[in-house]
Amino acid sequence: MTAPRYSAWRFVHPDIDTADGGPGLRLAPTQFIAMVQDGAAVRQAILLLLSTRPGERVMRPEYGCNLHRLIFSPNDDTTAGLAIHYVRDALRRWEPRIDISGLDAGRNPDVAGRLDIVLNYRLRSSLRAETLTFSLELGEPV
Repeated sequence: MTAPRYSAWRFVHPDIDTADGGPGLRLAPTQFIAMVQDGAAVRQAILLLLSTRPGERVMRPEYGCNLHRLIFSPNDDTTAGLAIHYVRDALRRWEPRIDISGLDAGRNPDVAGRLDIVLNYRLRSSLRAETLTFSLELGEPV
C-alpha cells in the first residue's frame, strides 16, 4: 500500500460541513487529530479557499476568494458570472493540485436567495474526476 500523496488535518467548517459535534478539528478513535488524505484533503482545501476572504489570513493576506463581494447582489445571471470568475481566479492562483473541467453557477430552484456553484475538477495526481457544490446565501440590501 502506498502512502497518501496529500494529507491534512480534518477540519469541519461551521458554514459548510454538516458533521456532528460542532466545528473545528476532530479527534480520531485513536485520540490523535483526525486526518484526511488525497481527494478529501484537496476538497477540504477548496472549501476553505472559497470560504476565506482575502485579508483574513495574517501571513498570506492575498489568499482567499472574493465571493463575499456578492452577498448583497441580486440572484441573477450577472452575479452567477461574477461568482464563476471569482472561483476560477482563486482556484487557478491557489490550488495547483487540480484542473478545472467545468464550473457553473445558478439560482437554487428551491431557495430564492441561494446561488449554487458547481465545480467539476480533476486531481492532477490521480486524474480522478470530482464534483463539488458550494452554496452562497445572497441577502437583499437593507
